Order: sequence, then structure tokens, then C-alpha cells
Amino acid sequence: MGFLPTGTHNAITDVPGVRVGHQTVWKGDYLPSPSEDPKLPSPARGGGQGWGIEPIIRSGVTAIWPHSGDLFRERLYAAVSVFNGYGEMTSRSVIDEWGLLGSPIVLTDTVHIGLAYDSVVRYMTERDPEIADKDVVIPVVAETDDSFLSDGRAFGIAREDVYAALDGAKDGPVQEGCVGAGTGTQFFDFKGGIGTASRIVEVSGQRFTIGVLLQTNYGSRHQLLIAGAPVGRQITDLMPKRHQEGSCIAVLATDLPLHPGQLRRLARRVDIGLGRTGSVGNDGSGEIFIAFSTANRIPRSTQRPAHPINVLVEGQFWTEGSPFDLIFDAVVEASEEAAFNAMVAADTVEGRDGNTLYGFPLDRGLVHLTKR
Repeated sequence: MGFLPTGTHNAITDVPGVRVGHQTVWKGDYLPSPSEDPKLPSPARGGGQGWGIEPIIRSGVTAIWPHSGDLFRERLYAAVSVFNGYGEMTSRSVIDEWGLLGSPIVLTDTVHIGLAYDSVVRYMTERDPEIADKDVVIPVVAETDDSFLSDGRAFGIAREDVYAALDGAKDGPVQEGCVGAGTGTQFFDFKGGIGTASRIVEVSGQRFTIGVLLQTNYGSRHQLLIAGAPVGRQITDLMPKRHQEGSCIAVLATDLPLHPGQLRRLARRVDIGLGRTGSVGNDGSGEIFIAFSTANRIPRSTQRPAHPINVLVEGQFWTEGSPFDLIFDAVVEASEEAAFNAMVAADTVEGRDGNTLYGFPLDRGLVHLTKR
């Protein structure tokens, strides 16, 4: 997608210091009920699950560490933008007020946002004796709804799963598709998941990286566009039993030296990247995006009344060209490609009640693109 070069791994981890970890929670297999197959024995457990022995869970946790240092004491500038607000991201008011990020970012499903929040607080408190004494930690946790495939009433994610995602975070290639917080999500009525991409920009002779990670769970089939082609209106089969909205969370990282106001402008450009895929920000979907810069670390305490920072100059004479134009290109390209990377990497998944989200048929999609 686009014209700008990608980073080494085409992932958010191309931004130095950023690490990503996944914990996939996959439990139970759907078995049809006796009414569907009367030869089956009496169930050990019934209800909305099918007739399996344990609840059917297709969910997980994805954790993003913004830098490798002490996040509690060395915070980063950050900003949040909301495209459509039927969803949740914690710590939004703190970031709006202070413009600072001081925790890992954790993604999960809707019913476990409270558990994930509690788990991150406990995780950081267990590792730092001054947290909850000198100051509190208010972590960033965001969610999308995967209850079409996963039994939310079973509460299948545990604190250990959040810890595993945090502990397992690493740099380098990032697994995409049906993994972590993307295990049970949808994308224009196909299977969605976790997707990521990066772009390199050059400003005044210096190279910088912009990386985006998405938890895709949005869109209706007829809206799907690929490179401008209305592919969703051409592939009308492979539909789920019903359409269910679910939201999209975006995490944008960059090593560009930006202050919170500038980062908010970048976060807002994720809207355009999703729009290129066909999203209109459906009413029942929560598109919430967070952007942070690793260029400046803001200490909790200083000996001086002021702390020096570097920021990219903005408000240039528009007739001379602005570096932000290229930066906005990078955000939009990375956001659009991250969404399609999630789709391409995702396989067909069957979940609760026999509900199925089908993987996108790549061969058929390419045919519709090449016909243009």
C-alpha cells in the first residue's frame, strides 16, 4: 500500500525499543447439539456453547511496551484520538490532561478490560516497591468485542494470560492474524485479527520510523475496499450467521520528536487509513487510537524547574512544503496496510454456537483487483 518504504520487519517494532507480546487463549471445540446430530451422547455441559465439555474461548491478550526502560519514571509523550466512541481505552483522561504515557499498552476483549487493568497494575506494582506508595499507575488497556466467537460469560482470560503477554513481549517480527487480542475478531465479516506495518520517512536528511499495530474488528462486507476496488460487494458468500460490530484499536509508535498536540494529529490520520479500507466508523463500533513518541523521556522528578525536549518544527510556510505532509502519508499507509495484513494472516475460525468467521479468499480477491 502506498509509496513509502517499510521498516525492516514492516511492524510497529521497527521503532527502536518497542516490543510486542501475545497470549492466545483458545479453549474448547464446538460440537453440534443432539438436535443437530442425535447420535451424540448426552452432554457434559450444554447451553450456548454447543455440547463441548468446556466453554469455547477464542480470545487473548496483546501487550505493547513503548520502550525498554522504566516506564513508571520515564514517561513518553502521547495522545489519543476517537473516530467512533462505542468502545473503551483506559487512561484517556490522563493522556488528555498530561499528554504522558507511563505504562505498557494492553489489548484484550471487552469483558476482560477490568481484569487486564487490574493485572497490569499488579504486574507493575510487584516489580516496583514505590508504585502505589510514591505515586499510582493508571495503565492503558483497550478492548474490542469478540463475543461472536468467544463465550464472554465464561470469563476465560486469567491474570496469568496478561502476565504472559507482558513477559513475552519482544522486538523483531510480530505475529499477525488470529493471535493474542485478535484471536476472535472480525474484519468486514471475514476473519480479522492483529495486523501491523511501518513506514520510513526522511526529514531534513534524518530517517524516522512510524509503526502502527491494529486490533481489527470492524466493518460490514459491502463496505470493504482494497486499493479502491469494491471487493466486498463482489464476494458475497462466506458470510457469518449474523453481522456483529466490534471496534478497532490502533497503537501508533514513532521515533519522531513530537509533542502531544502533534501526536494527536497523527492519531487522527489513522481514521483515513481505515477509511481507505472502507470503514465509515459504524455506529456500533469503537475506533480509538493512541499515538506515542519515543524521542523524549519525561522524568517523574527533576532537579531543574524545566526539562529540555526536542520537537519537530511545525507551522512552516505551507508554500515551502511541510514535513508533516509526508508523515501523514506514512501514518495512513501504515494503518491501511496493517488492516490488510491482519486479514491476510487470519485463517477461518469456528467458535461458540458453531459461529464461523471465514478467512479472506486471497485468490478470489486478487482476481477482482486485476480486473480493474
